[in-house]
Amino acid sequence: MTFNDRTHITNKEIWAIALPIMLGNMAQTIINFTDTAFLGHVGVIALGASMLAGLFYFVFTTIATGFAIGIQIIVARRFGEGRLERIGVIFEHGSIVVMILGLILFSILYFFSDALLLWLIDSPNIYEASLEYIKYRRFGIIFVCFNFLFRGLYIGIANTKVITYSTIIMAIVNIFLDYCLIFGNFGFPKMGIGGAALASFFAEVSAFIFFTAYTYFSLRKKEYGIFKLHKIESELMKRILKIATPTMIQKLFSFSVWFIFFILIEKMGETATGISSIVRSIYMILITPGFAFATTTNTVVSRIIGEGYSNEVFPTINKILKNCLLCTIPIMILVAIFPVQIAKIYTNDLNLIQLVIPSIYVICFGTIFQGIGNAYFEAVSGTGNTTAALYLEAIILVVYVAFIWAMTHLTTEVHWVWTAEILYGVLLGLFCVIYLKHARWDKKKI
Repeated sequence: MTFNDRTHITNKEIWAIALPIMLGNMAQTIINFTDTAFLGHVGVIALGASMLAGLFYFVFTTIATGFAIGIQIIVARRFGEGRLERIGVIFEHGSIVVMILGLILFSILYFFSDALLLWLIDSPNIYEASLEYIKYRRFGIIFVCFNFLFRGLYIGIANTKVITYSTIIMAIVNIFLDYCLIFGNFGFPKMGIGGAALASFFAEVSAFIFFTAYTYFSLRKKEYGIFKLHKIESELMKRILKIATPTMIQKLFSFSVWFIFFILIEKMGETATGISSIVRSIYMILITPGFAFATTTNTVVSRIIGEGYSNEVFPTINKILKNCLLCTIPIMILVAIFPVQIAKIYTNDLNLIQLVIPSIYVICFGTIFQGIGNAYFEAVSGTGNTTAALYLEAIILVVYVAFIWAMTHLTTEVHWVWTAEILYGVLLGLFCVIYLKHARWDKKKI
């Protein structure tokens, strides 16, 4: 397979897609940042519990994320082909699956959270606080599933500014209610970690209301066929599930391993858990641009293949990566220069701040490798061969888990465990480049 070194995709188009996604990705980052910053002043137990319970919750939401990415790939392909009337049909079929999926996930969280968390968490204090968090947060799972579906729709049709609006709404609701419910301000009850979870729930509901209203008034009368009743097409449903199922499994595996990462750290002690809670919050801010440009890679690759420009895939990925690094490196340098000041946002404990600093340096390097690796990985998914993407990451995750297990048993210093993020990014990028250079992905039909 040969490639030219030029692409018709401009930097302006890349940023037009990536920037709103970046701001949209900030929704969960802002929720995590706000929860961590506020709860860090409550205590190390609340800090660790919010991290573990939050990750436990997001293990389930990643299944919906994976399905939404499958919808996004198909929508982007139809958008590139100019078959806009099919987009509403695809969205309707996706909504049916999302509703069923949301009900299943809520049932699991409602009936089995206690037993699962007891099995996973060693510290009794962190376990009790985690239950308090999940008690409120689990009611948002169905709304989150639909929010991801809406995101997949708008990314697929390159109307990503809508995601920015939803992010602003979520951030305002979450920050205000966090301040009110965690500490009991403005006459609200003082709920601590439970207040953080309840604030996040209302933030998720507010985003769902916005997405639904915006879609109804903005897209209903257009050629997409949104909010029109369509006949259920068994072949389309099979095609959606064929594309989305590997992505759902891949996202579930990927985030489950991320959860295992923190479970193994929790077994190193409550202090190690508190350190990693702060480091994770900073890391999520650092990698937000990388995830946004990776998602952009996914939808642009799918679109240009639909337009008949398969030979431009590699130069398009490289152009997106240049923009990604241009955005990421300044943030990374800023964090590396001022680690103490940044850590003080989360805690006043000077000893804890000193323990956090080495891990901050590690994640700064990890951010670069993660950005590159995720861009190439999402390009593989964007070709439509989501099964190949699943197999590629499954191999890497085995190595990743083995490395984490070894580090948590060989050292008591948390920053050495965090070097697993560098390893993951390097392997992901390497494997995906090899696949894109040698596989026959350009023949894939979706």
